[in-house]
Amino acid sequence: MIKNKEKDLPSNPIEAQGLLIKAIYKKFGVEVLSIIKDVCRKQGKSLALKIKKKIPNNNLSTVAKAFSKSFNQNFVKVISLSDEKFQIRGTKCPFGLENTSRELCEAVMAIDHEYFREAVSDKIKLKIFKTVAAGDPYCDTVYEIQKKSYSP
Repeated sequence: MIKNKEKDLPSNPIEAQGLLIKAIYKKFGVEVLSIIKDVCRKQGKSLALKIKKKIPNNNLSTVAKAFSKSFNQNFVKVISLSDEKFQIRGTKCPFGLENTSRELCEAVMAIDHEYFREAVSDKIKLKIFKTVAAGDPYCDTVYEIQKKSYSP
């Protein structure tokens, strides 16, 4: 009986945070997404301010390499890494958001988006092409520095 209860416990703080996020979303629905996104954005900024003190420069490739050390290599693979673009593909959400909703994923991904905006440049754009939260077989995300556009 105890083993079954232990199976339901989070194995790390990120999974615990995901349980809280999912419970709040389940209870309050889409109306709570802006609050989740705002708190996640603050978390991302806080993490970025810490990493900036530990890395030699704020190039996207340098920040992405530091960021990559934080995720489980069994579930997340780097597809592309340069100073202009960082693409990753994952089969498991660290927050356990599988089969919840795309909008919940987007709110939680504010952590990573703000992390890169603060650590690299406010010109970083996040594109979520696929997400396990929406039932896709894997997540496919790209962080890209937007090119300057010139108008005549």
